[in-house]
Amino acid sequence: MPDVGLPTLDQMRVLITIAETGSFAAAGRRLGRATSAISYTVATLEANLGIQLFDRAQARRPILTGAGKSVLARAAAIAGEIDDLRAAVAGLQQGLEAEVSLAVDVMLPACRLTDAIRAFEMRFPTVTLRLHVETLGAVAELVLDRTARIGIAGIFHSNRPGLDQMSVGVVEMIPVAAPGHSLARPGRRTPGEIRHHRQLVLTVRAPFAEGADAGVMSPKEWRIADLGAKHALLRAGSGWGFMPEPMVHDDIEAGCLVRLDLPEVTVGHYPLQAIYRSDARPGPAGEWLIEHFAAQSG
Repeated sequence: MPDVGLPTLDQMRVLITIAETGSFAAAGRRLGRATSAISYTVATLEANLGIQLFDRAQARRPILTGAGKSVLARAAAIAGEIDDLRAAVAGLQQGLEAEVSLAVDVMLPACRLTDAIRAFEMRFPTVTLRLHVETLGAVAELVLDRTARIGIAGIFHSNRPGLDQMSVGVVEMIPVAAPGHSLARPGRRTPGEIRHHRQLVLTVRAPFAEGADAGVMSPKEWRIADLGAKHALLRAGSGWGFMPEPMVHDDIEAGCLVRLDLPEVTVGHYPLQAIYRSDARPGPAGEWLIEHFAAQSG
């Protein structure tokens, strides 16, 4: 294997600047150096690598050779990584977290989640965001065991000690069924009729107890640990159940699901709170993320 020298970061930046400005002289002006110094840096880099980076036959403008183009691409990637590293270290010096781990309840509307993630990445490009999507009380479990620093949780954490919380809005929960389901036929249902029909109930995957059932109104029930599977079964006519309105809005508009008119049911809301351990308050990026979720609900 040929002996290849080690290029310096300065040499790579000079190469990148020449490619960006189009000449040795322009690169010198941008970097505040004499043209001769730029030429010397390029010659030294070529000697270290043992290849010719520019076609010297072109007198007016520096033209990269094929090898030069390949080296330039790799140099640009390395310089970008160095810039990212410096930005990350600068953030750490200012107290910014290196990473924010977030657990969200599956009931959180997807549009709110994607909006928050996009805004976070734009505001904190050097902070790694780790995302967990869980069901019901599993969000609180992830926060309590420190798997996640922040949780966007529903109602199944209010009795858990050691958590601070902040309201970030509500999700409307509505009863739905497929158009062919008996409960979806025209006219108002009679009280108690829903007890004769299978209810699809979202449950948690984790082995810990959730406490009292919320929203279970029929002794005939199927418990499902995946909201997407519950959605599909409702569309298939396998039962009726409560769903977050944003998730089924388009289905109702398209006639794939029907919003049920049930005498036992009033408009329900699923409150959402940002939660974190009382002994592990989030840093600047985490606090900004919580405030963004709260602002969404405004």
